[in-house]
Formats: sequence, structure tokens, C-alpha cells
Amino acid sequence: MSTVTLDTPLQFLKGVGPKRAADLAHAGLTTVEDLLYRFPIRYEDRSRLRTIGSLKGGEYVSVSGRIVHAGVRATRRPGFKIFEAMVSDDTGSLRATWLNQPFLRDVLVTGQHVVLFGHLEQRGQSGLQFVNPQYEVIEQEEGETIHTGRVVPVYERTGTLTPKMQRRLVWEVLHQLPPDLPDPLPEATRDRIGLPTRYAGLLGTHFPPADISIEHLNRFETPPQRRLLFEEAFQFQLGLMARRRSALFEQKPHRIAVDDRIRASARQVLPFRLTAGQRTALKEIVDDLQRPRPMNRLLQGDVGVGKTIVALLAALVAMENGLQVAFMAPTEILAEQHYASLAKLLEGSRFQIALLTGSTPAAARRTRRAEIEDGAVQLVVGTHALVQSDVRFKALGFVVIDEQHRFGVLQRATLRDKGLHPDVLVMTATPIPRTLALTLYGDLDTSVIRDRPPGRLPIRTIAMPDSRRDDIYALVRQEIEAGRQAYVIYPLVEESEKVDLKAATEMADHLAQDVFPEYRIGVLHGRLKADAKDRVMQVFTAGELQMLVSTTVVEVGVDVPNATVMIVEHAERFGLSQLHQLRGRVGRSHHPSVCCLVYQAPLSDEARARLKALTETNDGFEIAERDLALRGPGDLFGTRQAGMPTFRVIDLVRDRAVLELAQREANAWLDRACPSAAELATLLEGWSARFKLIAVA
Repeated sequence: MSTVTLDTPLQFLKGVGPKRAADLAHAGLTTVEDLLYRFPIRYEDRSRLRTIGSLKGGEYVSVSGRIVHAGVRATRRPGFKIFEAMVSDDTGSLRATWLNQPFLRDVLVTGQHVVLFGHLEQRGQSGLQFVNPQYEVIEQEEGETIHTGRVVPVYERTGTLTPKMQRRLVWEVLHQLPPDLPDPLPEATRDRIGLPTRYAGLLGTHFPPADISIEHLNRFETPPQRRLLFEEAFQFQLGLMARRRSALFEQKPHRIAVDDRIRASARQVLPFRLTAGQRTALKEIVDDLQRPRPMNRLLQGDVGVGKTIVALLAALVAMENGLQVAFMAPTEILAEQHYASLAKLLEGSRFQIALLTGSTPAAARRTRRAEIEDGAVQLVVGTHALVQSDVRFKALGFVVIDEQHRFGVLQRATLRDKGLHPDVLVMTATPIPRTLALTLYGDLDTSVIRDRPPGRLPIRTIAMPDSRRDDIYALVRQEIEAGRQAYVIYPLVEESEKVDLKAATEMADHLAQDVFPEYRIGVLHGRLKADAKDRVMQVFTAGELQMLVSTTVVEVGVDVPNATVMIVEHAERFGLSQLHQLRGRVGRSHHPSVCCLVYQAPLSDEARARLKALTETNDGFEIAERDLALRGPGDLFGTRQAGMPTFRVIDLVRDRAVLELAQREANAWLDRACPSAAELATLLEGWSARFKLIAVA
């Protein structure tokens, strides 16, 4: 009887030992299940390896041969060496070089049988050459059924564990496991979709049969791979849907009603006529507010579509029903801007609004905390300071969280716990790609505002090299002479913050003294104190400054309708979504606007793709999809900060269809099972920890 199970610690497997167990643990692999749910990074068909004589430059290929010569060669650069190996088979020879990896002389030696994979280059008279190829030493006596003569899985190197060592370990583990493994998928679901058993999925993923398509394998489209992808997606979606359904059992201790008095109150603060999209979103939110269970809703909308006024009108409904509202923003500058705009809109109302951030002085903080606790303040705008343990509300009934992707997928629960099962509205001006919406926000109902306010024109976006700076300045001068204003944006990279701030201030001096001496130019950056930022923005908003040189602190929230031109310096250093957010600072009136993306040549392929996307579309939803495809979900939002779920096999870009299918199947299973509140709670035990969704308060 086998003693190996999916729960068996890897350190107890034959041949692992303490050192290899530590390397595996460092990669997050501690049990047999962890090991088997780590997909190969690619597959090689070593049953039909290419012969060297049949190769030509420009191909990605795998070849097998014997090392006939190997050694380290010095270069003119001090300390920089090149390891070279000449590899031959019966049809010819090629050279492989590894840059600055002299240690390979102890790994790859003359006489060894190796498999190389990489991009093959034609190097003039010297013939074909690999540069930094992936390699694997093959020992024939180890058994060709695992390492050669078949479709072979190739794993990412883990410390001292080579791909070949991992392949051997996975092979041995699979042949010690019982075929009737416990299956987390309901049998009826598995049969309806036509998926193999769990064991068959694991075996076919790691050691596919000879007749399977190598192209399908490397696209992770085979039935065994699809089985494991669906399994993880189903477990995640089942938990997400269970969370959503468990909320249905919650009841608010208060009731919210809307009558003619409240409608009249809303009309008093409304500065303009709502668009059709705003009206629809507001109706969906207010309908939720009037239901007995707490609202959990996401409000999506591109830059400048007017989400804040919709949130304020919903907040007014809650306040007119005797409840307090918390409005949480991710940064102090955005919280300050929200506070200023909301306070202005509420000037004629009977409600008190307060600002609470980390920079609030101690004496003022004590006063505001007391006012919040006794209910004298009805609307509190702030940052993470709102979730501190010393902030207590008298009757918190409605929570608005802006730019949710900067918090955490479970972090809103901290604010909810401070209230009376409050209604929660999550807002984002960064449109969420559908795949991420399925994972980050799958437990929320969604409202979308797509239409722009009347009279708003699309922003013309152009990308220009730094060498055309005279043309760029001529464009800016044309706008300013027409009575408009301009932004000049500098990137701010954390590692070189002081350098970047110096560059921004020096650019402002250069523009003021050498390029536009006849205009007034201001500077704005994150290191300015709050009152200094406010003064700069006030004079710019009033039109007393013609140009504002700024770092990315203007990315969200700033609204100056008269600003119609933006120059983004070093545009190649920005992410696609951030460029789109910055661009949204112009185009906020009926005047035509332009955004000029200034770049330093040469551009990387990814930077070129980003700039091309910006010049082709103003649609934030399309931008978000392209950004996800270019950068991946972790870079898009900052994985851990965003509360992004941690998947073992799911790829959010590649596996959208699997996630959508899993969502449908999870809902169907819950419909059939009709679990009680207690059963849902049991289902959710360990779910957040499994997908590493624990919030950081």
C-alpha cells in the first residue's frame, strides 16, 4: 500500500533531503500537492528533436547532441567572461555561448550528452549559434522514458534542483500515488464538462502521451491541463460565490427609504443634469440601499464620467435617513481633493463633513474623532486613517471606497465591521479587465458608467520623440495663447525619488526662464506640504498659472476644465493604465484637448506597444485589457497590495474562458445544493488563506 499522499511533506520523499527541501520550500512547495500543481513552464518533443544539419537561424528549437569542446573565454571587459561549448550530432555542429556564466565549466564538460533550447542565430561565417540557451544534461542510463524519446516537461529551476531533478521527482511521486485520489470537483460537474479524473489530469499534465499536440500542450489547452485549471478556478469561484450568497443572510438593523423630501434635497446639491449612465448607476445603487440586506456594489467608470457625484447623491440618501457615511481614498492628496469638492457641493445642506488622514494634527484628530463618535459629523472623508481602531462611528451605514484596487480585496471588511452592516460602494476609475473582475470583484454587483458628460470631446493623443521638442513647445504655446492651460508631467520612480524631483523642478525652471518666460509656471509634487499643494492647485484652477509642472500626484482627482494640453515626459517609463489616468486630466470641457507622449529613443517593444495603444484609443476598458495582456495582473495593480488572489496554475490572461466557465458551474452547483448560512461558512473555511486574500488593515 502506498504511503505517499498529496499531504506528504516533500522533505520525507526519497532523494530530497534538507537542502533540496529548503529550496523547494523557498519556491512555495512544501507538500506533494504543491509539487504536482506546479505546471511545467513548457514542453519539448524530444521524440522528434531537430538535427543540427536541418536548422536555420531565427528559429526557437530544441536540439540534442554531444559536447565536443567547452571552455571559458576572456573578453576586453574586466571580469566579464564567456563560456562556450561546441555541440555536435551526426549531421553537423553549432556553438552555444553563455554570457558571464563561467561557473558552467563545472557543469557542462566535453563528452556530455545535452539538450539545448533557445533562439538560434546565424552569426556570419561562424555559423549557427545559441546565446544563453536553456540546457539539460542527459544521462542515458537514467532511463530515456523520462528525459528523452518522448514529450518532456521542462520545469523552472528551483535553487539547486535542476529541471531534470524535478522531472524525476514528479515521475516517482506520480507512480507512488493511488489513482483514486480524493476529487474536489463534483462528479456530475466533471462528467458534464467531460474532464478526466484528478489523477489522470496530473499524470497527463506532467507526462503527456506521445500522440498529444505539442502546440496544444504549450498553450495549456489539453484535457488534463484543462482539468487542473478548471479545478482551481472552480474552487476559487465557489468560495467567491459562497461569500456573495452568505451576504444574503445578513440583515441591516436599519431601513433606508426615499421620499419626495430626499429627492428635493438631492436636487439642491446637484450642479448639473446627470447623464443616462449616471442615472442608471444611481438607480441601481439607491435600489440596493433600500433593500434589507447590505449592498456590495462596484461602480466602474472611465476617467471623467462623474462617479463622485453619483456616490455623493447615494451618500445623501443615507444621511437623510440618519446614517453616517465614510468616504475612503487611497492617498492623502486624493482624500483632500474629494473633501474639497464634496464640501463645496454640500455647502447649502444641513450635513457636516470632516477630513481625517494621517497628516491630521493630533488636536484636530481628537476633536474629529469625538465628533464622529457622537454623530455631529455625518460624512467623513479620509485615507486608511478611517480604519484605525481609535476611530468609532455612531451610526455608520454607508461606505464608499475609491480606487479599490489600491486597497485589498478583503480590506473593506475592516470598515464594514465598524458599522451597522453598512452598505458598501466600491469605485474605480481604472476600468477592470473582465478576467480581473471575475476574481477581484466576483462577490460584488457591478454598475458601469460608460457615457461621458455632454460636450466632452475625445482627447487627441500623439507620441513624439524628444528630438521634436520644438514642435511640442509650439503646440503648447498655441493652446496657452488661446487662453488654455497646460500640464507637464514627470515620472516619479521610488528608487530615484530625489533625482526625479530635482529633474521636475529643474524642468520647471528651464521652462520658466528659457522657453516660456512670458507665462507663470507652478510646480507640484508629493513632498510638498498639504497647504502648499492646495495653494498651487488653487492658483492653477483659478487660471493664474498657465502651466503646471508636476509629478504623478495629478494622476487622479484633479479637475481643471481649462487645461487642454498635457506633455508627459519620459512616457516610456509609465504603465499603460497610468498614462490613461494622466491623460484624463485634460479633455474635461468642450474645448479640444491633446496629450503629447514624449519618449526617449530607442523604445523597447513593450514601451512601443503601450504608446501605440494610447494613440489608438480613448476607451479605458480597451486600454485595461491591453495593459493586462502586456504586463500581467501582478504588475497591473501590484499583486499583494491589490489583494490579488494567488493561483497555482491559473493564468489570468490566458485562462479567462476557464474562469467564466467555473463561475457558471459554481453558481449552478450552489443552486442545486441550496446551502444554509452555516454550510456556506463551512465552505468558506480556509478559502481566504488558500488563495492568500488575507487583508492588511
